[in-house]
Amino acid sequence: MKNRDNWKPTKFVYRKGGLAASRDPEEVSISSRLVTDTTAGNYDHYLGKYAYGKLLDLGCGKVPLFAAYRDHIDDNICVDWENTLHDNEFLDYHCDLTRDLPFENGEFNTVILSDVLEHIPEPQSLINEISRVLSPDGVLIMNVPFFYCIHEQPHDYYRYTEYALRRFIEQSKLEVEILASAGGTPEVLADIIAKNILHIPLIGVSLAEFTQWITALILRTGMGKKVSSMTAGIFPLGYFLVAKKTSS
Repeated sequence: MKNRDNWKPTKFVYRKGGLAASRDPEEVSISSRLVTDTTAGNYDHYLGKYAYGKLLDLGCGKVPLFAAYRDHIDDNICVDWENTLHDNEFLDYHCDLTRDLPFENGEFNTVILSDVLEHIPEPQSLINEISRVLSPDGVLIMNVPFFYCIHEQPHDYYRYTEYALRRFIEQSKLEVEILASAGGTPEVLADIIAKNILHIPLIGVSLAEFTQWITALILRTGMGKKVSSMTAGIFPLGYFLVAKKTSS
């Protein structure tokens, strides 16, 4: 990663011993804190278990996950496209992610693809390229939204079910290690409500903050956890996936 010494936390920060959404509204919209907290929790849990070696961070923007994986890897290469909304000084390569990646076969042990696949018009082609550049026993760690608003227009093309994600992985000759719904009905409703009330004059910001705060509080209870878990299969906020390239 270029200019490593200049890197600072942006979208994700460590709060109360865990990775979470930044509370800076310039980095994370007030209405997106709950969904970003959910995503952060998954990466905090799984990067320590799976990330290793030489890591490729695809569509990385400001490299928000660097603090979560830097102690688990040997090196990281940061890639984003030239028309990204998050241009920065840390990129090693500007790449069109709809084309072949400029890397050797088996060059990387870990690939991160965070909130990127929905912006790729031919997703199977990118997953195939990721498989190609992964070493034997290398891992892909990624997340995608499902019940989520259109964003980064006009480059927002798809929402994927778990069945589509599994098919992409199988078609690329990787194997699914983890495929989990991230959030259920409580998280989906809180996200939709917060985003729709945020811009109400005078009270919108406070209402959006309260909606997500009270939902997070409910999700800490046994009943809240149960409702989220029971509904995650049919009303997922998003998905988190870890796939592995087998030695064969």
